Amino acid sequence: MNSVMSFFRVTGGLLGLFMETLYWCKAAFRNSDKVFAQLYIIGNQTLPVGALIALFSGGVLALQAGPTLAQFGLEENVGGLVGLSLVKEIGPIMASILIAGRVGSAMTAELASMSVYEEIDALNTMDINPVRFLVMPRFIATVIALPVLVIYMDVIGWFGGAIVSVVNPEIHLSLDVYYRNLSELVDFVAVLNGLIKAMFFGIIISIVCCYVGLNTKGGPREIGSSVTKAVVMSFVLVLVSDYYITRILLFLNLD
Repeated sequence: MNSVMSFFRVTGGLLGLFMETLYWCKAAFRNSDKVFAQLYIIGNQTLPVGALIALFSGGVLALQAGPTLAQFGLEENVGGLVGLSLVKEIGPIMASILIAGRVGSAMTAELASMSVYEEIDALNTMDINPVRFLVMPRFIATVIALPVLVIYMDVIGWFGGAIVSVVNPEIHLSLDVYYRNLSELVDFVAVLNGLIKAMFFGIIISIVCCYVGLNTKGGPREIGSSVTKAVVMSFVLVLVSDYYITRILLFLNLD
């Protein structure tokens, strides 16, 4: 019974924080400096690691699929397979895991520290709304940054797949054939599919991490527990929501 009540309490808290954050998005332009500061932090923490992950993800996809396709004389389709896999699924998921692990954990730790050391109470005392001052800039920055990171990782992943396709003797494609097949299969709808997923994943990660951080109670030891809780919850919700978002996009003929 306690677990059920805890589930509904957390669900209600997440939805309440989401709705309040949407309301305070009206103040985004007046707080643009905070939004850009968060965008800089997200980019600084994720772009180098994202490039490395994407490069080898694309390479592994080509390495795994290329020889199998070559057995059936279909090796020219490696470009399309790598491109679609990255754009529609692997890119958004890997970028979300990276954002949750690198940015979401830091976000939770920062807000949890402020909550434990009563800085949140100090903001309320000064009549500064914590959601407007702390959550809204992080929310907007994450929702903007995650789709941009997905595109960035997609392009680098395509390049990684191209390198393996050219140098691997079992595949041995030319760059022209690889990119021609990629461009034939990866269209605007496929790219839009991944960006829609990334936007929703950004909403989930930012709201979950901010909610857990703001609701941290106790001493400094609880900060580490909150970070672990927020990252794990973000991973689970991203993967679960990925299934349902895909079903909806299939229903709308966007997948």
